[in-house]
Amino acid sequence: MTYTALAVIAVVAVVVFDLLVMRTRLLRRRAFWIAYAIVAFFQLVTNGVLTGLRIVRYDGAAIVGSSTPSDGVPPFMGDGRIAFAPVEDLAFGFALVVLTLVLWVWLGRRGVERTPYAGPPRFEYPGRADDPRS
Repeated sequence: MTYTALAVIAVVAVVVFDLLVMRTRLLRRRAFWIAYAIVAFFQLVTNGVLTGLRIVRYDGAAIVGSSTPSDGVPPFMGDGRIAFAPVEDLAFGFALVVLTLVLWVWLGRRGVERTPYAGPPRFEYPGRADDPRS
């Protein structure tokens, strides 16, 4: 399976997960899209640096466009790329951000949160020496 196919599957799956399974409907909120624009900007900067400097390289058969132009440097725009990075990277980034936020909102609505304490987490173990029940 190609990188492109996996990216499309990830985006479709997370949209269905948000709208139909968890019903958080984040994708229908203006606040989400404003926040995502900020995330996408920094994702493009990071991907652009890594791909533009050829630290990360992609197989042209697995992405939209080609990865090996004649001069060895991928194009900044066009040929399936935005700021040097393949469009599939944006799709995967979108899927990861949406999945994380959907789970966060869903768990928060159910009251699944840790009571805030200062310092490291405190665990209670049955049978401890200082436990008055033992």
